[in-house]
Amino acid sequence: MKEIHVSKIVETVKKLCIDANYYLNDDIKDSLFKAKEKETFSLAQNILDIILENADIAKNENMPMCQDTGMAVVFLEIGQDVHITGGSLEDAVNEGVREGYSEGYLRKSVVGDPIERINTKDNTPAIIHYSIVPGDKLKITVAPKGFGSENMSQLKMLKPADGIEGVKDFVLKAVKEAGPNPCPPIVVGIGIGGTFEKAAFLAKKALLRPVNVKNSNPYYAKLEEELLEKINSLGIGPQGFGGRTTALSVNIETYATHIAGLPVAVNINCHATRHSEAVL
Repeated sequence: MKEIHVSKIVETVKKLCIDANYYLNDDIKDSLFKAKEKETFSLAQNILDIILENADIAKNENMPMCQDTGMAVVFLEIGQDVHITGGSLEDAVNEGVREGYSEGYLRKSVVGDPIERINTKDNTPAIIHYSIVPGDKLKITVAPKGFGSENMSQLKMLKPADGIEGVKDFVLKAVKEAGPNPCPPIVVGIGIGGTFEKAAFLAKKALLRPVNVKNSNPYYAKLEEELLEKINSLGIGPQGFGGRTTALSVNIETYATHIAGLPVAVNINCHATRHSEAVL
């Protein structure tokens, strides 16, 4: 049995909140460079240059790469042989978010009630997803989610008879309707299967996968490539000004489902697709 004190969790979450907002992941940066090389539209090339320059400024000046520093979404993979000591795990995560958003000068964007709309002033509470896994490690992933992209997400309970063509049509419809709003080039997370809430979770989790890593199932890897090509053929382009780069990646995650259902969720992220992780 491995013991992890909550103070370590607080410090780790705090750092991850800051790192995710300050530093663009290497896989995204590489993908942006490759997209720029393929672009033939000069305005699109210029916008991609600006996005890359913005990322460099954020990194070198230690500041957020975007003014919307998001609602903190935290994924916890808890080894079944881990014992959390010194307090509440959930309280520790929220304290880490509180300190990270304060010390990192990150915008506080969370309201305590969806109708009363009073800002909590510390960006808590976080959205926390827990999973129990074998081993004695605790993996923490912080994925700040801005709502310019989150608001463009969609979920539909398709019928099994809609089949794969129904899935494709729904994904393309969601991206078309999103248009320039999620600040393309985007990363498209797709969840297929499970139940209403499981599909949405899968779509969000899909955004954590590096854009240069495809689905391990060849069928879905091919579907990811096909959808990426179709999305980039829409001509929305970087920031919606046209071009060949509407999306950097399409990431699909799947799960078993009921004989009567075909849930599909589309969770869109801006190019930054911010996330940072640590293992304790």
